[in-house]
Amino acid sequence: MRFIFLFCSLFTMSSLLHAQKIADSKDFIPAGVQVIVTKSSVTIAGKKMDYTAHTGYLDLKNDTGKLIAKVFFTYYKKDNEDAAKRPVTFTFNGGPGSSSVWLHMGALGPRLVQLKDDGTATAPPYKVINNEYSWLDKTDLVFIDPVATGYSRAAAGESPKQFHGFVEDVQSVGSFIRHFLSRYERWGSAKFLAGESYGTTRAAGLAKFLQDSYRIYFNGIFLISPVLNFGTNDYYVGNDLPRALYIPSYTAAAWYHKKLAPALQADFDKTIKESEEFAMGEYATALLKGTSLTAAETDRIAEKMSYYTGLSKEFCLKANLRVEEGRFWKELRRKDGLIVGRLDARFTGRDLDDAGETVSHDPSFTNIDGPFTSALNDYFQKELNFKDEKPYNIFGNVYPWNYNNVQNQFLNVGESLRDAMAKNPALKVYVGSGYYDFATPYFTAKYDVAHLFLRPEQQKNIKHYFYNSGHMYYINLPDMIQFKKDVDAFFEWSLK
Repeated sequence: MRFIFLFCSLFTMSSLLHAQKIADSKDFIPAGVQVIVTKSSVTIAGKKMDYTAHTGYLDLKNDTGKLIAKVFFTYYKKDNEDAAKRPVTFTFNGGPGSSSVWLHMGALGPRLVQLKDDGTATAPPYKVINNEYSWLDKTDLVFIDPVATGYSRAAAGESPKQFHGFVEDVQSVGSFIRHFLSRYERWGSAKFLAGESYGTTRAAGLAKFLQDSYRIYFNGIFLISPVLNFGTNDYYVGNDLPRALYIPSYTAAAWYHKKLAPALQADFDKTIKESEEFAMGEYATALLKGTSLTAAETDRIAEKMSYYTGLSKEFCLKANLRVEEGRFWKELRRKDGLIVGRLDARFTGRDLDDAGETVSHDPSFTNIDGPFTSALNDYFQKELNFKDEKPYNIFGNVYPWNYNNVQNQFLNVGESLRDAMAKNPALKVYVGSGYYDFATPYFTAKYDVAHLFLRPEQQKNIKHYFYNSGHMYYINLPDMIQFKKDVDAFFEWSLK
C-alpha cells in the first residue's frame, strides 16, 4: 500500500480479540511508570490557565506479565479542577510511524512552534511560544507515541514487529488508553480521540475496539485530515476511483497558483463545486468506460480535464486521462521551474532540473520538518525537564506495516466507525480537511463519509469542516483560528 504518512477492507473484532496479546488491568504495575511532573501555565484567549504536565513512560505487558514495551506519553491536566468533570482527549499522529509531534507542537498543546502566519518556517534557530489556541481550556490532553516512535520502544528482547500492523497498533494503543484511565483515575471523565492522517485510521479502529473489548465509550472523535478507506486514496492501475476523487484537489491547487482560466479564478467555492460535479459525473463515467471510450469522447474529456486542472490538454491525453499526483506536483508549475507540495500544495520548491516526471522532495514537508523536530526536543529538555539519551524518533522504523487482516483488499475502517456510532448513539465525529492536501485529499474524505451509509439519525452526529490550506491546516494562522472555533463548538455539542 502507498505510504500515507501524517500526516483495509473491514476487519472483524473477533479476530482482534483472539489475537489479543496485551495484559489485562491486573498486570499493570504503577511502579513501572516513570514520569516527570512539572507545573506551568498557558494563556488562551487572554486567560491564564495553570496546568500540570506528566511526561514519561507507561509499561505494557503481555498476558504472562512480561514487559513488552514502554510507551512514551505527555499528559496535560488543568489544575484546581475535578478530573471527573473534565474531558480527556487521547491524541496521536499518523504515518504509520509518526510521533505525535505535529499535533502536540502545531495545534493542541500549550506550546507552539513559531511559524510565519501562512505556515512558512522562520530561519533557525526555531522558537517555542505560548499557544493561545491550545485545547487545554476545553479538555485535558494525552499525547501518545506508538511503539518505535518518539521515545517509545519495544522492551529488550522483544520484537518491534508485534506492534507494527493495523491490528497490532490498535491493540497496543488501546491497551495504553485503558491502562492510562486506571493509572490516572479518568474512567469517569468524558473521553475523546483525536487523530491526524493515519491517526484517523487508528482512531476509527480504536473506537470499535475499545467499545467491544473494554466497554470504553467515547463522546467524540476528531478526524483531522482523515484516511478511512485506502481504496479511495491509493491509486493502482485498474482502480480508477481515486483518480476521480483527486480532480477537485488538482483544481484547488491550480486555483491557488493561478493556473486556471479567468472564469474559474473568479470564485473559489463555485469553481470547486463545478470540479466536484465534473469529477463525479463526466470524468468518472469516462474512466469507467476504459478503452471503450471513443476518440471524440476522449478528446472532450481531456479538454475539460485540462480546464479544471491547469494542465495542458496534451499532457492529459498522454497520461491516458489519469494523471498521477506525483506528475501533477511536477507539471503544474514546470514552466516556472517549481514543484508544488504534497502535504500542502501552497508551498513550492525546486528540483535539480525541470525535466523529470516526479519530484525529488516535498517542499511542504521540508518546511516543517526541521522546526518541529528542533522545537520539540528543546521543549522536552528545558520546560518539561525530560531528558533521555536515546533519540526522539519523529518518524520510527515501522515497516513493513502488517495489513494481513485485509489480504487482497483495501483497508477500510469506515465500517468500524459506523459500527461504533451505531452502538454508541451519543458519539459525535468531527471530520476536518484542507483543500490543498494531497496526502489525504478532502474529496476522498467527503466520499468516504458519504459511503459510511449512516442512518438519518446517525448522520446528524458527523460534521465536516474545510480549511484553506493543507494536511496540517493548523499551521496557517487564519485556519488555526477557525480550527479552534470549530473545535470549541464541537466540544460543546458533544458534551450536551
